[in-house]
Amino acid sequence: MNTSVQTNVPFKGNDRLLFGIIMGVIAFWLFAQTTLNVAPDMQKDLGIDVSLMNIAVAITGLFSGMFIVVMGGLADRIGRVRIVMLGFVLSIIGALMIALTPTGAMAMPFLMVGRAIQGVSAACIMPASLALVKTYWEGAERQRAVSMWSIGSWGGSGLCALFGGLMAENFGWRSIFFACAVVSVIGMLMVRGTPESKVETNATTSHKLDLAGILSFMVTMVALQILVTQGNKLGWTSSLITTMAVVTLVAGGLFFWFEGRASNAFVDFSLFKNPIFTGATISNFMLNGVAGMLIVSLQLVQLGGNMSAQQAGMLTLGYAIAIIAFIRVGEKLLQRFGSHKPMLWGCLITGLSIALLMPTHLMLADYKILAIIGYSLFGVGLAFYATPSTDAALTSLPASAAGSGAGIYKRASSLGGAFGVAISAAIFTALRVNNESIHWLEGVITFVGRQDNVSIREAAIIALGFNMLMVVCAIVAIMVTIPKGKKA
Repeated sequence: MNTSVQTNVPFKGNDRLLFGIIMGVIAFWLFAQTTLNVAPDMQKDLGIDVSLMNIAVAITGLFSGMFIVVMGGLADRIGRVRIVMLGFVLSIIGALMIALTPTGAMAMPFLMVGRAIQGVSAACIMPASLALVKTYWEGAERQRAVSMWSIGSWGGSGLCALFGGLMAENFGWRSIFFACAVVSVIGMLMVRGTPESKVETNATTSHKLDLAGILSFMVTMVALQILVTQGNKLGWTSSLITTMAVVTLVAGGLFFWFEGRASNAFVDFSLFKNPIFTGATISNFMLNGVAGMLIVSLQLVQLGGNMSAQQAGMLTLGYAIAIIAFIRVGEKLLQRFGSHKPMLWGCLITGLSIALLMPTHLMLADYKILAIIGYSLFGVGLAFYATPSTDAALTSLPASAAGSGAGIYKRASSLGGAFGVAISAAIFTALRVNNESIHWLEGVITFVGRQDNVSIREAAIIALGFNMLMVVCAIVAIMVTIPKGKKA
């Protein structure tokens, strides 16, 4: 098959296009992700149930993960600029729906739909914008553009809690999403006029989407999300939860059945015959799932320590600084040691960051010091892990499978974060409301200071322990699959 990139006119990437693209990237990573910190304020203001708010927090990452490969494929076929512009439109719609969410009966439909649309927007912008960077920049200029794109995503994720807290405290949480819409409009105007870029294929190339695989995957993920987040509240034997369990199993089984027979499979399972790719993808899923520790620890200091969203966000400043400062260090470690050691070091440092957040029995002043150090180490750990993991996953595959492999790897990031946040928040919410099953902690640990918030502090220990378990799983996957030393 002969393929080539088709453009309308000769074009070279410029800063206007680059910063327009970055506006789209931060609309998700900096603005949409602020719910990790401002969720308690949103939940109280809108008067919705805590468990439903947890779904609203996680659903954006879930929808991003479900659609990112589909939208990346569409961008190649119908045009990357068109898909980026579609992403901006969806970002504006989703942000305004959240900002204008009314209280009362319509709160949940507005909030859920808006958050889901934000997820689809991210699925449009991220792969299509990165493809434009690779198409319209060359050499050192491309390296600069990729670095700026990465700073938009990693830097945005590091600053989201701090930014969200500052905005919510001074202007109200709705201002975050009005600002998101404005930023998206500016980004759209900056990208407007860019020549189209897409892949031109010959007439024999199949353009058929694997609709059966895509739909069965979506149903499986949504049903599983409801099962995880609502099981404790509604009862694990309730009719709805039982139905969701059945739907998850049936739709999941159909998904594997469809993908095993599709010539244009949504997920190419043959790639998982490569142990290095498998290990990197599994560890990527697990380590992104550790984002759940953010929602737990930030809600802990707000609900248990009476800190505001702004005060809680200030604790994460070291996270933002560390991840931006050390992201290139991961690249240097990869060049010096290969992938195995930096990936392990990143996981171990991340595990240490969680360990520093687990002593919730301390006084708040002491805990804040541990939290500042812990968040900073969290940024260092992710920075050490990111580049070596991506390199291990993609360079282990043949060139013909690089696109498919990159899609699966990126989907693992989004889905890992979505389910990590959802499960962590569900554990924390369930145990702080009904913590009879963990009263034994009081016999092992002495909780100093206030005693009216012990249930919240106990629940946080268990929820953070779940995040530690995910780090352990990531370490095991790396040790079993990623070869030691440099690549030959």
